[in-house]
Amino acid sequence: MARPWEADPTTTFLRRLGKSPQELGNATDNPDCPDMWELENGDIAIIGRDLTGSLGAKLPTGVSIGADERLVVIPRNMLIAAKPDIPSV
Repeated sequence: MARPWEADPTTTFLRRLGKSPQELGNATDNPDCPDMWELENGDIAIIGRDLTGSLGAKLPTGVSIGADERLVVIPRNMLIAAKPDIPSV
């Protein structure tokens, strides 16, 4: 059975959500920075630290991570800064 949603590998990046990691003090100018982007198809891309191994074992009941998924963590201030850019519908 097909999944109701599937990530589109052909889409591209449209715009950053919120402020850059440098503006928030979460990173230097290194390329390994957390970030959030809206994609051209409307989906959201999250760049964060992969904590699938450590937090994946502590998931609440009923929550799972698919074989092709990763649990990523971003700084709280990054999500808060993106709130004005996130549509309500």
